[in-house]
Amino acid sequence: MKKYIALLRGINISGKNKIAMPLLKSAFEEIGFSEVVTYINSGNVIFSSPSENKAELIQTCEAVIADKFNLTIPVTVVAVDELIEIIRRAPDWWDHEKETIHYAIFMIAPMTVEEVFAAVGEIKPEYEKIAHHGEVIFWSAPRKTFNKARWSKIASSSVNNHVTIRNANTVNKLLLMSQAQ
Repeated sequence: MKKYIALLRGINISGKNKIAMPLLKSAFEEIGFSEVVTYINSGNVIFSSPSENKAELIQTCEAVIADKFNLTIPVTVVAVDELIEIIRRAPDWWDHEKETIHYAIFMIAPMTVEEVFAAVGEIKPEYEKIAHHGEVIFWSAPRKTFNKARWSKIASSSVNNHVTIRNANTVNKLLLMSQAQ
């Protein structure tokens, strides 16, 4: 069995795409995933599966959400061991400055990091920092000047529906929870 984290995009935001986490947990268990745990109301599901085919896991997750909740929700799945390595390779500045917002931007296949960089554009170095490892982009911007950062506008970019974003606290908590089971 391998442990994974499914990251659902765009659920329970402003009353749209509502999915109760206990029901989501049950739906994942009904399709054969084990050790299922959800974290906060924004669509983070830790689970174990014998499958090592991430594309198949994504398809299964999206299908159960469509079937049980009648919603078309993009999902990305990352193996816990891969996420540990990705976070280990995060830049030194990511998740270390208190008055700074730190995000991890996860690609939803077939989106690539290169396509996101091309669509959103160059950072404004005086307001933000950016790096990536694998299919995760690390982005940080000080709270006081957050709205001046170019990448704070990712939500209005053409790639917004093809990524899902988690703050550093959520990523760290997911890793902690996935290793506690």
